[in-house]
Amino acid sequence: MALVVPSVLSADFGRLAEQVQAAEAGGADRIQIDVMDGRFVPNITVGPLVVEAIRRNCRLPLEVHLMIVEPERYLADFANAGGDLLIVHQEASPHLHRTVEQIKRLGKKAGVAINPATPLATLQEILNDVDLVLNMTVDPGFGGQDFIQSMLPKIERLRAMITQHGASCDLEVDGGIHAETAPLAVRAGANVLVAGSSVYGDAEGVAAGIARLRASLS
Repeated sequence: MALVVPSVLSADFGRLAEQVQAAEAGGADRIQIDVMDGRFVPNITVGPLVVEAIRRNCRLPLEVHLMIVEPERYLADFANAGGDLLIVHQEASPHLHRTVEQIKRLGKKAGVAINPATPLATLQEILNDVDLVLNMTVDPGFGGQDFIQSMLPKIERLRAMITQHGASCDLEVDGGIHAETAPLAVRAGANVLVAGSSVYGDAEGVAAGIARLRASLS
């Protein structure tokens, strides 16, 4: 069964501790925190202080998705704040191997993300060094976007590439994931699903949103 990872980008930040705890109680596997700097993506979100606050109120693993330029400058800050898995973008990391090694020296798991238009070939030399690869299924920067359907064959190719290289990394997808798109992504090869609006926007609550996603995969 695929892991379900709610993204707090879609949470009510006025009740952030409560919202994270609701995801934990509702059976989430871990929590994703989207960090945006207004440069790599047009939006600006949170920094290490918010990660630290979430860490105090949550026992689940925290994955920190760094949608920022020069992520290597801030890795220690987010690691010290309580991030367990640090995800950097290939497009923002010209010395990607060095950045991945820096994450590992901090004692954290390392992930690499790619945007929808980024060729998979850019990941070939790093697959065996990371714990997770994230194939964005929307253009990063804002929650609530529609899943890009042309990403399904790309997910299939990425799964085949992971298998071909004998890599053990997870394949995560993020963007437009809900009860209709989740099974398509899993069928294509994803085993970790990030969901924001479909979890935190569910009319029946966070636990119901997580349950709907899991039910769609059965």
